[in-house]
Amino acid sequence: MTLADAAAELAVEQAYVTRLYEHLDALRERTAQSLDQVRRAPVVPTPAGRGERDAFDALHTERLHQLRAVEERLCFGRLDLVDGGRRYIGRLGLSDESQAQLLVDWRAPAASAFYQATAAEPLGVARRRHIATRDRTVTGIDDELLDADALGQEQLPTVTGDGALMSALTAHRTGRMRDIVATLQAEQDAVVRSPLAGVLVVQGGPGTGKTAVALHRAAYLLYTHRDRIARSGVLVIGPTPVFLRYIEQVLPSLGETGVVLATPSQLYPGIDATGAEPDDVSALKGDPRMAKVIRAAVRQRQRVPSAPIELRLDGDHVVLRPGLVNEARARARQTGRPHNDARVTFVKHVLDDLAAQLARARRIQPEDDTIADLLAELRSSRDVRREVNLSWMPLATPAFVDALLSSPQRLQEAAAGVLSRAERELLLREPGSPWTSADVPLLDEAAELIGEDITASVTRAAERAAAVAERREALEYARGVLAMSGEAADMMTADMLADRFSAGGPTLTVAERAGEDRSWTFGHVVVDEAQELSPMMWRLIARRVPSRSMTVVGDLAQTGSSAGATSWAQMLDPFARDRWRVAELTINYRTPAQIMEVAAATLAAAGVRTRTPEAARAGDRPPAAVELDGRQTQDVVRAVIETIRHDDLELGGGRFAAVVPRAGYSELRTEVTAALVDRTGGDEPLAERVEVLRVDDVKGLEFDGVVVVDPAHILRESPRGANDLYVALTRPTQRLTVLHHGDLPPGLDILAPDGPAQLSISQTPVAS
Repeated sequence: MTLADAAAELAVEQAYVTRLYEHLDALRERTAQSLDQVRRAPVVPTPAGRGERDAFDALHTERLHQLRAVEERLCFGRLDLVDGGRRYIGRLGLSDESQAQLLVDWRAPAASAFYQATAAEPLGVARRRHIATRDRTVTGIDDELLDADALGQEQLPTVTGDGALMSALTAHRTGRMRDIVATLQAEQDAVVRSPLAGVLVVQGGPGTGKTAVALHRAAYLLYTHRDRIARSGVLVIGPTPVFLRYIEQVLPSLGETGVVLATPSQLYPGIDATGAEPDDVSALKGDPRMAKVIRAAVRQRQRVPSAPIELRLDGDHVVLRPGLVNEARARARQTGRPHNDARVTFVKHVLDDLAAQLARARRIQPEDDTIADLLAELRSSRDVRREVNLSWMPLATPAFVDALLSSPQRLQEAAAGVLSRAERELLLREPGSPWTSADVPLLDEAAELIGEDITASVTRAAERAAAVAERREALEYARGVLAMSGEAADMMTADMLADRFSAGGPTLTVAERAGEDRSWTFGHVVVDEAQELSPMMWRLIARRVPSRSMTVVGDLAQTGSSAGATSWAQMLDPFARDRWRVAELTINYRTPAQIMEVAAATLAAAGVRTRTPEAARAGDRPPAAVELDGRQTQDVVRAVIETIRHDDLELGGGRFAAVVPRAGYSELRTEVTAALVDRTGGDEPLAERVEVLRVDDVKGLEFDGVVVVDPAHILRESPRGANDLYVALTRPTQRLTVLHHGDLPPGLDILAPDGPAQLSISQTPVAS
């Protein structure tokens, strides 16, 4: 292909991409104008007027956000079809004024061949072209020939292979996950387009793109099943806030803005559980037996007095009888409602009995108005309120769980026959201690059994009353409209028309409403690093998605938590038996083969059996081991700084991480950050491109270069230390250095003991 041919091809694509952006700009302008008109228009003071205005405001606002989010790499591909047709593939669909398709949404069936076609099975595609852009300028094209006969001899010189994928794999990391919509491979695309129903487990080793695939699947499902899941939303659960910041731009860049992102610690509204606790405590809190403990603790707040209790009211007395309380408790429990809701039945039954006693004592005929007065008198009596509350106390969830975990007596009563004495002692904590991630499913379990607290119930009742009044007004207005509409009344009921008026609903987004409502249920849930979650956390997640439509992402070989999974059946069968399936990703697009060899050897040496993914590339830089000169913090800091400075120069920039043991993390992070502040390299100061992280925080992330500090300590720190070390070793895309004291742990000893020094401190490359 000559330079002139290449320039001509680039010019063709540049002209078309420019045209697409002109249409995008025009669409944005029209949408912004429509939104401005809606907001400037006077609000009609009727349910129909308010509903219509809210609906159009939400519609145009969401559309404008979507159109702004797809600015980067709007168009990334082209299909030349056997029949002579041509399709451009991009982040959303665009049409011209005559409704001719200019750009096909990557999720549409018409775009599937861009990801699925091969030379062996071209699916009607002669050539697949990848289009690289920066801002709005075409910077390169990359062609794959799928059917030479159909393409024609004159066009064959434009075929250049699979450079688009390799370019994406070797590009410097930016600190944010990039979408892979332009380079999805066939194995990944099959997962993205997998059916909505049931739980899909995306099992894959490091670097297989399972997180990106799961996010693309969420975007695909929202596009394909929008009517079913958009109103209730999609929840994405990631392991840490660092991870959520890393992935937060992926879905907006794919045209989806209404997705809720949360860590497991944030799944109970109003509480962000930032406390820490030992692994064995977290594991115990995650044990499914804790559900029995919570249930027993709630039922213990539904008490029957051991003897009759005499209560005086203005000289008369009534008796709270144990038998009556027991009967009232049984009736309340039979309702199947949560504790605070069932309390209404309990209190009514008790007060009805006491009112009947009081009527007899005063020789009053039990008529409706007199009974109502007696009930009011009983409710106002401090003694009656005290005894009724002692029998069935209204509960607030956080205070209830805190009291349970900080009271030896309550724990003993609730956990009798369920937990051992040693386990109960392990759970005990000081009152008011910070909530931890493992506490969140306990809070949710308790909330499910307790229901709303009394204050929230009153507020919610008032909101319901207001909604009923507004609905009544909407229906009256709808009936009037239909009465004047003639034939339209035969096609639509007042209820249907009122629904149209109120379709705009609240002005809060789905994400905002879901974040405030513990009982909110989602249309689909994505769970990343799912192997780390405990059985109790899975109970919480199952309540968030009754349809069991989920994408579960994980790798059992990377399980670090003692409460985590050793098999998917262990975790999923309790709530989705026969409704889950596994799709396995087998190609590692992140980690070079030389580094994967070391990581796999570490797992094998620890006796962990797993299928490690096949690396897509060999890599140019062998991993290295560096023995530290000393054990003091300053010795480690010096080695980390020297290694990262060397790698930064060699790689010409990029992002780097030092993965360190949990012990001493805070001090080491502070010292390394301080030492880097004045050093520069690449386009950004080096300090802004380096992170110091524990293994807990590095899962799901990737960096150009990684320094693993003291691997022997990482191995010893947890019962699954080998899994932790495997995670740390598989984060780099280009360079891995291991800093160690003395002998290397088993598996890492394949690093050669002697080799050429590459840094200012002794460093050795991997043996061939």
